Amino acid sequence: MASKRIQKELQDLQKDPPTSCSAGPAGEDLFHWQATIMGPSDSPYTGGVFFVKIHFPPDYPFKPPKKDYHPFEVTEGTVSQSSDYDVYHPNINSNGSICLDILKEQWSPALTISKVLLSISSLLTDPNPDDPLVPEIAHIYKNQRSRYEETARAWTQKYAMG
Repeated sequence: MASKRIQKELQDLQKDPPTSCSAGPAGEDLFHWQATIMGPSDSPYTGGVFFVKIHFPPDYPFKPPKKDYHPFEVTEGTVSQSSDYDVYHPNINSNGSICLDILKEQWSPALTISKVLLSISSLLTDPNPDDPLVPEIAHIYKNQRSRYEETARAWTQKYAMG
């Protein structure tokens, strides 16, 4: 069941990839994918390239994708980044973890990797400072937006641009 669903999602992604995102198998294993998210143009992450490793569990789509370590990792309940690849964001902590509801309690078999990638991209555009993992960055986002954007741009240039 899982491999059939993953194959269908791959075909759908190749026919109609989500805006500024791409994904596909990282090698021969259909259960291990590499995805790319381009920093949204209407965000301080513009020009950044964010790589995502996705591991599908054997019971996918009944369970959400699992984790691996990379700039962002899609895992049950979180999306993370590796420790040497920083993203300045109120919803990403120092370990690089972020709670994304569709990867935990809001997961549904109707969701696809395409929707997961779009949700991550959307979070880059619209942080949620009212439910932060890094309260200090959320405070700056709410009270000194230009300082937040300047720092996020600088980190993007340092860590997410070749």
